[in-house]
Amino acid sequence: MSAQHLDIQDPTTMSTNGIAATVAAARAVFNSGASKPLAWRLDRLKDMNRMLLEHRDDFAAALAADLGKHPTEAWLTEIGFLTQEITHTVANLAQWLKPRKSALPLALQPARATTVLEPLGVVLVIAPWNYPIQLLLAPVIGALAAGNTVVAKPSELAPASSAALARWIPEYLAGAVSIVEGGVPETTALLEERFDHIFYTGNGRVGRIVMAAAAKHLTPVTLELGGKSPVYIDETVDMIAAARRIAWGKFMNAGQTCVAPDYVLGTDAALAKLAKELPLAIEDLYGQDPAQSPAYGRIINDDAFGRLAGLLAADLEHDAGSSLVSGGGSDAGTRYIEPTVLHVDAQAQLMEGEIFGPVLPLVTVDSAAAAIDFINGRDKPLALYVFSEDQGVRGAFTEQTSSGALNFGVPVAHLSVPGLPFGGVGESGMGRYHGEHSIDAFSHHKAVLDKSLAPDTLSFIYPPFGRVKNQLIRRIVAPAKKFRQG
Repeated sequence: MSAQHLDIQDPTTMSTNGIAATVAAARAVFNSGASKPLAWRLDRLKDMNRMLLEHRDDFAAALAADLGKHPTEAWLTEIGFLTQEITHTVANLAQWLKPRKSALPLALQPARATTVLEPLGVVLVIAPWNYPIQLLLAPVIGALAAGNTVVAKPSELAPASSAALARWIPEYLAGAVSIVEGGVPETTALLEERFDHIFYTGNGRVGRIVMAAAAKHLTPVTLELGGKSPVYIDETVDMIAAARRIAWGKFMNAGQTCVAPDYVLGTDAALAKLAKELPLAIEDLYGQDPAQSPAYGRIINDDAFGRLAGLLAADLEHDAGSSLVSGGGSDAGTRYIEPTVLHVDAQAQLMEGEIFGPVLPLVTVDSAAAAIDFINGRDKPLALYVFSEDQGVRGAFTEQTSSGALNFGVPVAHLSVPGLPFGGVGESGMGRYHGEHSIDAFSHHKAVLDKSLAPDTLSFIYPPFGRVKNQLIRRIVAPAKKFRQG
């Protein structure tokens, strides 16, 4: 989900002081049974909500320091996003946790069958840097609501946000959530410990490392990874409105969003119209000079800036198939990269991996069918965005592509729908969360069957078997009608 770089090393070469004790303390709280009652879960969620509201300015300041986020964007995409998730969870948790009834076959009646949700235990949450508050606390909301305790590792690449979390979480969520600060050594040491679920948000390379570490303890994982989320656009749409929405989704957080539009596919005619409107949309959002706009963020660090600037330069200077539509400017001193749109061919370096920055390539295809083939020829994306009023095109993308999410007419916004699951597929991740889906992710679904001993209605299936029992069993257990052949 982010471009976070992390190389797991040999834990014997680094300090692990306190990590084992932290995990043991979280397990002791869980083993005491304190986290299981509904009242405890609701209280912890309310405590987190109180923390976010009472220190919203502290968290907003940290996000501004790390990423240049405007306070309103910090509220929209991180702090307020979390308070909305908490409110939705608190309102519905009691209903979500009720035993789920199952129908019974005739042979077992009378009896009662239910699925009971029980907490898994101690959950490890490893968060990225691009939305460092939201992407740490959103899975924690689900883990606490499901009755678990949590050990959480914020990203060292967002130091101000990490420090804010480490400052306030112990005050508001002591015993429920423990914060482990640090970098690669601490993450490596954490992965040596036994957890009951690991939730990782980041890239696929590290996702494989996390999964391998989890396998040592047969620990289930949720992997929220990244990928190139494509856009398809055709001439049936209002191009002015479409350009504004694409620009908003792409350049929010300076393009450092896991579900940001990564590139746009369309015919020459459609892309020509879009290319005319995108610079105007960018100006509407950020003014004539986005470097002066308080609403436009900055790249997280020098390494990320260098990677993006290098990709952009390589395509513009050395790729004959690339041409600049707008933007292209940068300033290494402030880690500023101008919102940039350019035409590229499918072989451009920008098309090789997730861009994770404010650079939007436009790639020409002959048709919607060609766009579908293009997408299906690559890893399954975390999100796919289609701008078309043609119902046939919409149906084709729905039926013929696979992605973590599919949005028509708007990018990114599906994350704000509490009832929708969020997660990837294939290279873009496994598992899902948000709302009730978080409860499912962090719970064991235990099958419970309750059948009274009297009367013993199962006697007809006990040996010895005779003609009458044989007929009864065949009648009750076998389907009433044969499946039609051919």
